[in-house]
Amino acid sequence: MVPSRPSVGAGSPGGGAAGDGAAGAPGEAWWAFRGPAALPEPPPWRRFATSRNAGSTPPYLMGRDEIAIVNAALHLHRPLLVTGRPGTGKSELAHAIARELGLGPVLRWSVNSRATLADALYRYDAVGRLREASLRRERAMGAAAARGSIRGGAGPRGKGTGARALRSARGSAHGALHAGRRASGYRAAAPEPDIGQYLRLGPLGTALAAAHRPRVLLIDELDKADIDLPNDLLVVLEEGEFEIPELARLPEQQRDVDVLVSGGRERARVRRGVVACTHFPVVVMTSNGERDFPPAFLRRCVRLDLPDPDADRLRDIVRGSLGEAALAKAEDLIDAFLRRSATETLATDQLLAAVHLRLAGADMSRDQLLAAVMHRLDETLPT
Repeated sequence: MVPSRPSVGAGSPGGGAAGDGAAGAPGEAWWAFRGPAALPEPPPWRRFATSRNAGSTPPYLMGRDEIAIVNAALHLHRPLLVTGRPGTGKSELAHAIARELGLGPVLRWSVNSRATLADALYRYDAVGRLREASLRRERAMGAAAARGSIRGGAGPRGKGTGARALRSARGSAHGALHAGRRASGYRAAAPEPDIGQYLRLGPLGTALAAAHRPRVLLIDELDKADIDLPNDLLVVLEEGEFEIPELARLPEQQRDVDVLVSGGRERARVRRGVVACTHFPVVVMTSNGERDFPPAFLRRCVRLDLPDPDADRLRDIVRGSLGEAALAKAEDLIDAFLRRSATETLATDQLLAAVHLRLAGADMSRDQLLAAVMHRLDETLPT
């Protein structure tokens, strides 16, 4: 049962209604918080994968020249470096490629100033494996002790003090001899945990280890990385392989290890400690232009610069995301977006949010909508 909403009156914290300021006034018809409306469904671009499967996904709109550049990267098997202002759809391009080519979920590596190449290749939980090995040895020792107490508990009584003394002397004499054997026996009875359960490939490692089809790898906001990371990344992408030292040191009988992959419980086989690329991944790297990249790095990429959308492109975006009928209520918002984006940094999803609120019945003027969801992205928040 859904609990009833408490009324907002003068006596409640924050009481009073927005707008006319009258205490206890009813909420707006479109309000879910302190109003009569039910919790609304999310807009199309805010639905997660499970809910997207039930409906259609808005198309990713591109011009012919931009589509040609994407296909050039696919033919050359080169990383695609996508640049443009925030909100132009750089990250979403990777999902559009994976969706249209049927390459499965996108592997995503979100880069920040502390990111290292090792983060994207693999992670090894050495502490967890050591802890599990210790627990297994303790269990083996406990089981051995229990078996020994059963064997040595009940038996024929000795005939006098001499017999008991003889048994005690034999036990003392052989105790040290058997101690090492028992320790070795515990290790044999408790084999080391499978190292593959404690080693998980990162997004880049998973993309390189794909065995049956290429995967799409999104390296998001690469321009935030340390200055050396692009060149380190370039080496791995050029060679198409990398070594995992923890697996390379294993004995010959353990040359093949099945390790976990990013984003699930699936396994990938690693031979002799080397992850080798069978299918070069579709690599999409995004940059907001916060820094320049080395010429050697740029030479090995195909570059796509996404332009700011014009009026026709914005209408197509609104139509594709919210339907043809939405255009009738979007023209003034599109004009305001174009006028402000000439001098401010705005994102197209801010425009979509404003149009969606208007379609949902939000009783807000254009200026109120712009103030609510179309704030500039290049402005420092007040402290």
